[in-house]
Amino acid sequence: MTRDSLLAELAHAIAATARSYPIRVAIDGVGASGKTVLADELADSLAGLGRTVIRASIDGFHRPRHQRYERGNTSPEGYLDDSFDYDAVRSRLLVPLGPGGSLRYRTAVFDFRTESAVDSQTRTADPDAVLLFDGVFILREELRGSWDFSIFVDAGFEVTLARALERDLSLFGSERAVRERYESRYIPGERLYLERCRPREYADAVVFNDEPANPGLEWKRTIRGQR
Repeated sequence: MTRDSLLAELAHAIAATARSYPIRVAIDGVGASGKTVLADELADSLAGLGRTVIRASIDGFHRPRHQRYERGNTSPEGYLDDSFDYDAVRSRLLVPLGPGGSLRYRTAVFDFRTESAVDSQTRTADPDAVLLFDGVFILREELRGSWDFSIFVDAGFEVTLARALERDLSLFGSERAVRERYESRYIPGERLYLERCRPREYADAVVFNDEPANPGLEWKRTIRGQR
């Protein structure tokens, strides 16, 4: 299918999800699979349908370095289980936007680049808004029940590593450092996630994104996204 047809089908399915509170959408996938790009594109598509969009990412909910690397900076288990503050994701964002919630939310609590807490503004959501939240590991059991719609972005590790070697060069300083971090920590940790949490099975839709201009789409837990 074309990229435009993918975005149109997903956006209409999300918009058709009936809730009395903001629709909380998870966009999951391994690193460099294309989650953030897809979320940003869907934000534009949903805005075109007249919906207010809240954008957030798991990157705003890192834990401090000493907690993230408690098992060492090459530990796959540490990457999977120690990287993010899931309690904060729920309490600051998903619960307030969920059924009976206050609608007062924050989109970030910690900046891993500066290793400091984020004093982000508390905002009030429109009950008809759509939260698009992208990130690794967000269809794990701790968060799974808090999503109203979920997408898993599927891409092979050979593809994602090649993308990371370009995307993360400035973050790690060299191609060798990027490769070492992905091959020792990130990819093994993501393999553990795929085996342990089986996100493809729990997603409403799987987007096959090895070739973003020619993606594939498989509906999993809904019929063409309708609930």
